[in-house]
Amino acid sequence: MAAPGKLIMDIPFKKTRAGIRIEVKVEPRSSRKGISGTMGDILKVKLTAPPVGGAANEQLIEVIAEATGTKKSSIYIVRGLSSKRKIVEIRGVNAL
Repeated sequence: MAAPGKLIMDIPFKKTRAGIRIEVKVEPRSSRKGISGTMGDILKVKLTAPPVGGAANEQLIEVIAEATGTKKSSIYIVRGLSSKRKIVEIRGVNAL
């Protein structure tokens, strides 16, 4: 798992006008939280939170913020709010 602010790997991303986008596959109700690796261009993230009431989405934003060193307020889930596959956008960032 990644230590706060330190990446254990290169995170695959695509540049957009607003910042960058990351395709993510989450595994809710895991025993640990953090980035568990990549699967092609998809970032795999384990979350301890259940996928109920937005708890897993909130924890996903926390994990990405810690791993990338960005503020939680600049991270948005733009697609897949109720899915395990999500598109996350980090606004105001050009690269990781």
